[in-house]
Amino acid sequence: MPPKKRSRVGGKAGSSGEDGQHKSSSVAGKKRKSEESSPDPPQYARWLMKSEPESRFENGIDVKFGIEDLKALPEQTSCWDGVRNYQARNFMRQMKEGQLAFFYHSNCKEPGIAGLMKIVKEAYVDHTQFDKKDVHYDASSKPDNPKWSMVDVQYQRMMKRFLPLSELKSLHLQHRAEGGPLKDVALFTRARLSVQPLTAEEFDFILSLEDEEPL
Repeated sequence: MPPKKRSRVGGKAGSSGEDGQHKSSSVAGKKRKSEESSPDPPQYARWLMKSEPESRFENGIDVKFGIEDLKALPEQTSCWDGVRNYQARNFMRQMKEGQLAFFYHSNCKEPGIAGLMKIVKEAYVDHTQFDKKDVHYDASSKPDNPKWSMVDVQYQRMMKRFLPLSELKSLHLQHRAEGGPLKDVALFTRARLSVQPLTAEEFDFILSLEDEEPL
């Protein structure tokens, strides 16, 4: 496990809008019936996960964690802790061992996709939610009913070339107008999420860009 100073900041992707809300029993009952009758959510097998490669301090702790930090760790493996958004958490709970994810550098001078990593341990309890000294401590989460999960990831390789956000956005807009695999990609349709699903078509297209000249 990496030292606490390398905690990820996935929870900064934005509020899920799920916690802190109290619904009446009738509304809750309707919601349960709706959930029971609705089809299962789509299952994904490829991912994009965001982290900050440049130093930023929260409560005196540097939350920096870029792909080079992952590469430098023992066995090039780390837990992906600190996700505090329900939808992002739920996506992590879908992850299966062996699946691939893009390592995305966020909140930095040049955001974009830096490399590839692999899920090597499926979702388990994120210990940082109980650590009062950790920037991701959550006083409302209890050990007998933990709210937050994490997975373990392992560095695979750098991209052949860095894929900047600006290039991905240009392609997204082009595909929205003319059709193409990135027309609905979560990087722009669910931009605030720090853990995002990708379809096979989206993943393969993005991966192919490393062999193309930049736009």
